[in-house]
Amino acid sequence: MRLGLTAVPVAFFALFFAYPVVAIVGRGLKADGHWQFGRIGTVLSRPDILDVLWFTTWQALASTVLTLLIALPGAYVLARFDFPGKQLLRAVVTVPFVLPTVVVGTAFLALLGRGGFLDELWGVRLDTTVWAILLAHVFFNYAVVVRTVGGLWSQLDPRQEEAARVLGAGRLAAWRRVTLPALAPAVAAAALMVFLFTFTSFGVVQILGGPAYSTLEVEIYRQTAQLLDLPTAAVLTLVQFAAVAGILAVHAWTVRRRETALKLVDPAQTSRPPRGAGQRALLGGVLLTVLLLILLPLGVLVERSLDTSGGYGFGFYRALQSADSNGSTFLVPPLDAIGNSLRYALVATLIALVIGGLAAAALTRRRAGRLVRGFDALLMLPLGVSAVTVGFGFLITLDKPPLDLRTSWILVPLAQALVGVPFVVRTMLPVLRAVDDRLREAAAVLGASPLRAWREVDLPLVRRAVLVAAGFAFAVSLGEFGATVFIARPDNPTLPVAVARLLGRSGELNYGQAMALSTILMLVCAVSLLLLERIRTDRSGEF
Repeated sequence: MRLGLTAVPVAFFALFFAYPVVAIVGRGLKADGHWQFGRIGTVLSRPDILDVLWFTTWQALASTVLTLLIALPGAYVLARFDFPGKQLLRAVVTVPFVLPTVVVGTAFLALLGRGGFLDELWGVRLDTTVWAILLAHVFFNYAVVVRTVGGLWSQLDPRQEEAARVLGAGRLAAWRRVTLPALAPAVAAAALMVFLFTFTSFGVVQILGGPAYSTLEVEIYRQTAQLLDLPTAAVLTLVQFAAVAGILAVHAWTVRRRETALKLVDPAQTSRPPRGAGQRALLGGVLLTVLLLILLPLGVLVERSLDTSGGYGFGFYRALQSADSNGSTFLVPPLDAIGNSLRYALVATLIALVIGGLAAAALTRRRAGRLVRGFDALLMLPLGVSAVTVGFGFLITLDKPPLDLRTSWILVPLAQALVGVPFVVRTMLPVLRAVDDRLREAAAVLGASPLRAWREVDLPLVRRAVLVAAGFAFAVSLGEFGATVFIARPDNPTLPVAVARLLGRSGELNYGQAMALSTILMLVCAVSLLLLERIRTDRSGEF
């Protein structure tokens, strides 16, 4: 049964992930039918490539440390305090995580760039600086720390720390000796995920960094799409793959420690209203951080989408209804990208639910061996392996019958589903593991087939988790950019691709239309996230 459940996900990942990646790497490292591994040393010894590797690593480390420093107080507040609007605040801090990186870059461009909010207010510009990149990364990953660490923090029994204080330990000493060691696996897991997302950053760096800053992902795109230097792109893909595999291996170890080493309590037992001036000041500080870090960039994005040369209005939104309104290269009105994105995301969500649901079901079997546990790590690889490589790999591999899909609309949902599957698995897996095996065994004794037992036992218990998984898969599919930028047809652009095209052209109208499309995309993702909060259960995953 376990092999049957894994067959479809394995085939899907082998065909639409492993095959394109291996093919593109093979083209870069092969010459006259022979592997040229010497190219690896040649590429990695180049000064410009060493600069890219160094910048990629140190900006990821800096982003991770900065995110932890800013987000840990928020994790504590949401874990330990009970106050009006707490669920709304939880939804607000999670919105950036499901936003497309193109929208994040656009929002910070409106805030920090030329003619942006800070430029008009104080004459300060931070675009094309590393600070813009770091702030955008904190904005994007704030929810990773808050939800990962806060989820565990809310279930730690506070009586253990109180007992240490009764025995004479001060508040800081009790926290350092009791709470911090218990939180360490969650903090490590959150830090590793933030490092992973910032190490592979693409849209944010491309929009805010300018030509002076390039991460591995941006450099892979430049070498592939602009310079057509496949050997260099292949070597960089291998480097990124090795780094991501190492990060995911360490992350899996920290997650297992967190799952097995702690005794947890009901979060309702640990949450109480803030008491005293210190706790109220901490709550106020977190609310101010959320206002400045999250709401201000999004608010400026909306304001810029309405700020036309004739005053505030919907002129940029109306301009989205016509093609070539300002000499653009769109074959269709940019507004059509909304319908394209919604259709692609719906199909991608369906694919991700089927593949991710089967994979999660296989991973819940008690007798899952090392092979299946290894498959769990494999499912996370699309989050870290170069989406640019996957997209370009689609073009050079899926070009012959019976899989000649280069001109087919299904190519975009397939690429988007690769990113959605990990979120489906991570959301459904904790809930499926919580289902009592005795219920399945009782159904089997009564004559139910494995499929019927799953339908009658598992599905009713995980229905809300399925809805949450579908919401996340839809949001991340809607915003996928790295692979889609290669495979989306000019007459069927997605929203992120359309935004990137508009930002790549000069002129007030193109800039305003980019802000308007980004606002629409932000609102769709935000509404999806708010709906998730209404149906979220405590066992529906960390996010």
